[in-house]
Amino acid sequence: MRAKSFAGMTCSVAGALEAIGDRWAVLLLRDLALGLSRYDDLQASTGMPTTTLSTRLKHLEGAGLVARRPYQDNPPRFEYRLTEKGRDLWKVTTALREWGDRWNTNGLGAPTIEMVDARSGRPVVLALVDAETGEPVPRERARLRPGPAASPDVKRLLGETR
Repeated sequence: MRAKSFAGMTCSVAGALEAIGDRWAVLLLRDLALGLSRYDDLQASTGMPTTTLSTRLKHLEGAGLVARRPYQDNPPRFEYRLTEKGRDLWKVTTALREWGDRWNTNGLGAPTIEMVDARSGRPVVLALVDAETGEPVPRERARLRPGPAASPDVKRLLGETR
């Protein structure tokens, strides 16, 4: 699937990338979040070669992001659903979509999908919020600091010398 494994790196970003796998897997996560669940539908939506699709689905299943369930016995057919762990990646795919929309990566000059509030119908966007108060925090005020499991290297990188 890829030449370098990030397994064993003490970094949450590297661990998340290891669990997801690659860019094909991100497209599968997108389509599963949109409600596609059958192999043929996933293949048609992504245009992914069948060998690649099978490999990516097995990887996502092994990482606990996708669950495979039979829906037909003869011949055996399976559907794929996001697990809670997989559904929790919605912020990642939303952030990628918002970034792609802002920088017109689809080349169409406009978004193909918009996220809206179900009650008001108004557009919503991802935002950083204060974990205690729920108040928005502008990007300019956000800072990184070493967490409880930070290595000495991370502490040095973030400027903590103790």
